[in-house]
Amino acid sequence: MKTKKNYNFLNKKNILVTGGTGSFGSFFVKTVLKFSKPKRLVIFSRDEFKQSELKKELINYPNNNCLRFFIGDVRNLDRLKSSCRDIEILIHAAALKQIDTAEYNPFECIETNIRGAENVVRASISSSIKKVIAISTDKAVNPINLYGASKLAADKIFISANQSARKEDAKFSVVRYGNVVASRGSVVPLFLSLSKDKKKVINVTDKNMTRFWISIYDAVHFVLSYCKIMVGGEIFIPKMPSMKIIDIAKSLAPLNKIKFSGKRPGEKIHEVLIPEDYSNDTYENNDLYITFPDFIDTKRYTKIYKNLKKVKNLFRYDSLNNSSWIQKDKIKNFVNISIKKNII
Repeated sequence: MKTKKNYNFLNKKNILVTGGTGSFGSFFVKTVLKFSKPKRLVIFSRDEFKQSELKKELINYPNNNCLRFFIGDVRNLDRLKSSCRDIEILIHAAALKQIDTAEYNPFECIETNIRGAENVVRASISSSIKKVIAISTDKAVNPINLYGASKLAADKIFISANQSARKEDAKFSVVRYGNVVASRGSVVPLFLSLSKDKKKVINVTDKNMTRFWISIYDAVHFVLSYCKIMVGGEIFIPKMPSMKIIDIAKSLAPLNKIKFSGKRPGEKIHEVLIPEDYSNDTYENNDLYITFPDFIDTKRYTKIYKNLKKVKNLFRYDSLNNSSWIQKDKIKNFVNISIKKNII
């Protein structure tokens, strides 16, 4: 994925990231500090311990005097509003993400992912923030679990917010991608840990299970690249390779026995990022797909995004029928490179 590493448009800007101590949020903060000179970078999260740990990690980073740590929850609109004063760019990465946790704690998931998204929109509009991007997931497409359904609702809230905001106010867009290699919710750290003891059994849901994969490095740089030129209303989807989960297990832990455990509550065998019904509003270039909202004239976008072409009618982008695959003999190298990229 081609990405620019010079983000001068962030210089002297006031930036806020919700979920700033998570896998995406912490890498986003490190990237912004390394490649730009923001006026203020606010890390908004509810975990005091994680904030303390991140402060230690950032002690030798350039421009770290711009950092501000806010304890807060996206459920709390008043706290969000106070944190958003003078903010110009907001990245919304806070979410309750574990599928099984969401299934057994549905109201908590709704409060964080749906009400939290609504609160971010309200705080952004009231503070006249110029650009707001929500980090979404492939689970939000054709959802069969509460996490995916809540993220779909959150995405809808963000996209429709462009109709509520005045032209001079916030512009809202969404970035959707697949599984992040070596993130806290990834199977990669688990498989690597189990590989240290060949007697331990690796549980795989289904021998046919596939997933989209992206490194946290590519995810963050993708978000930053399109934050610069976003118009508002877009859903950005990077082109990513697929891998079979069983191939990942065999590549990372070749001596361990594999057991097929069956589907957990809310789990899919394959993931979808663009369903057929979105094809009329979806365009592509070499690096990504963009789905435009049907309530805005597409000509407004095609003037800005060059070299876009419309996808075929009834086009579907899913992890099973993907044109790009990481083959079994390349997986270990792909994972190692992705992990190295995580060090910044």
